[in-house]
Amino acid sequence: MPKQDNLSAKDSPSAFAYSQAQFKTLTEFALKHAKKLGATDAGVEASEACGLSVGVRMGALESLEFNRDKGLSVTVYLGRQRGNASTSDFSDAAVKQTVAMAFDIAKFTAADPAAGLPDADTLSSPAQRKRDLDLFHPWDVNAKQAQRLALACEAAALATDSRVSNSDGASVSAQQSHFFTAHSNGFRGGYASSRHSLSVSPLAVSTRKLGRGGKTEPDMQRDYWYSSERSALDMAKPAVIGRYAAERALSRLGAKKPKTGQYPVLFESPLAAGLLGSYVQAVSGGALYRKTTFLLDSMGKQSLANHVDIDEDPFVLRGKASSPFDDEGCAVRARRVVDAGETQAYFLGTYSARKLGLKSTGNAGGSHNLVMRSRLTKPSDDLRAMLRQLGRGIFLTEMLGSGLNLITGDYSRGASGYWVENGEIAYPIEEFTIAGNMRDMLMGIRAIGADEYTYGGKTVGSVLIDK
Repeated sequence: MPKQDNLSAKDSPSAFAYSQAQFKTLTEFALKHAKKLGATDAGVEASEACGLSVGVRMGALESLEFNRDKGLSVTVYLGRQRGNASTSDFSDAAVKQTVAMAFDIAKFTAADPAAGLPDADTLSSPAQRKRDLDLFHPWDVNAKQAQRLALACEAAALATDSRVSNSDGASVSAQQSHFFTAHSNGFRGGYASSRHSLSVSPLAVSTRKLGRGGKTEPDMQRDYWYSSERSALDMAKPAVIGRYAAERALSRLGAKKPKTGQYPVLFESPLAAGLLGSYVQAVSGGALYRKTTFLLDSMGKQSLANHVDIDEDPFVLRGKASSPFDDEGCAVRARRVVDAGETQAYFLGTYSARKLGLKSTGNAGGSHNLVMRSRLTKPSDDLRAMLRQLGRGIFLTEMLGSGLNLITGDYSRGASGYWVENGEIAYPIEEFTIAGNMRDMLMGIRAIGADEYTYGGKTVGSVLIDK
């Protein structure tokens, strides 16, 4: 985003009330008290978050919220017994009381052979902990400036077409946080990060005919768009977001219900990230050790179409899922998790790894900047090219609900999108359900587009599934 009068091109000083040095002192104090009480191990994390959220609707301010939160979380181990307690009071007396509560809880819990701090050989190195991934870009924006940005975004949507006559509103959020973690196994680390966003949800209104009698009914369609980045300077312009959101809503007017049948389906790139998310969920520790996944014992086996690769990279500068270490302080690394459709790695934290007799993969807290690509993709495979590959079928742009049975892989969700004929969008469709089995869907990936989009920490182009 170019420099504007309501944005600072230079990072502003942080608005944190506590420094990393203060958090370090606080966590060391808690660890010392846990040891004094007789804990065999302990872990402490101090954190703070602050930010601003502004919402507008139809040209008027609708909501304004300032947030500032802080907390101290203490985990105490008595052998393999674990207790946890937390507080937002950083006074010495409150910290001691919180440690004592965690200690008392541990005394009454059952011993769990998999419980405990990470093993020393899985921890990140001191050098890795200090790796700067450019994650912290506080936004020097006040409530009035944020309101002006949100109003500009909504106004751009409403100005796109006279049929865009209503809005669910626009919002601006500027958030920043930092933390410091200390464990009795020697781990010390923490860092600051930021996340800012701008979004709008316009409504397009028209009329549509009912049969041959000349009667009509209102036709209202809603859509949205947003931009979310570590730095506000990387976000899309308000006018661009507003106009694109309006065009998406307008394109849905006159939607019909499709006929029941079995068709190839093209998932728009933001929705395709959900397919990637379902795969990650199926090969993550909790589902694996509980044996509640359709991809149980999938290591080294074909799980996706043989032209698909998935890579993970925690070290992407300004990445939305970047981190120098995972939530437990374990080492993270760039790796290939799927190679030519074969599962090469799981996503494990310390506890789930121990339950499986394996080592942590540095995924306590989730995956890191996943990219799913096809070896068949050409640079020219934009959305138009993907629609031509689809030929006749459904182009999905919105999904409703959460309809995946992780145990069986059965998949069923409400959806809307467009009917495609001869590689061209024919008309919008709505109020239908797509159903299948996720195992078959992943194996049935026919193509992945070059129209990559990053949704959260997952990057993928549009995905074409054969049926």
